[in-house]
Amino acid sequence: MHRRIAGLGAIIMLLAVALGAFGAHVLEPIIQDSIETYKTGVQYHMIHGIGMILVALAASTWGDSGKLRWSAWLFLIGIVLFSGSLYLLSVTGWRWLGPITPLGGVSFIAGWLMLAGSAWGRTGKNK
Repeated sequence: MHRRIAGLGAIIMLLAVALGAFGAHVLEPIIQDSIETYKTGVQYHMIHGIGMILVALAASTWGDSGKLRWSAWLFLIGIVLFSGSLYLLSVTGWRWLGPITPLGGVSFIAGWLMLAGSAWGRTGKNK
């Protein structure tokens, strides 16, 4: 499990860097009014891509668990919903995407909660 999550986390980070560079070099002159929204999407995308890699490292140290798997999935769902909605909102101006963004935020919070629960629920040296 941990290698797949680490690989997916690395791809997520690759996309975050690419989208950040695209925003800075191509989109910024076009979407000046909403570039901060776009940057927020990139920031949370990156943080939670690193979070996925952290989950993979935890799984390799503590062993596979349902909480860790949920944590990785919730981070991915959060990236799609939170960052994805901010990217689209900033580029298209579609205000109806606004209510989707908090669902991504809730996914992020739940993912961190699952990671914490996995850490606190372990006992012994390698658990």
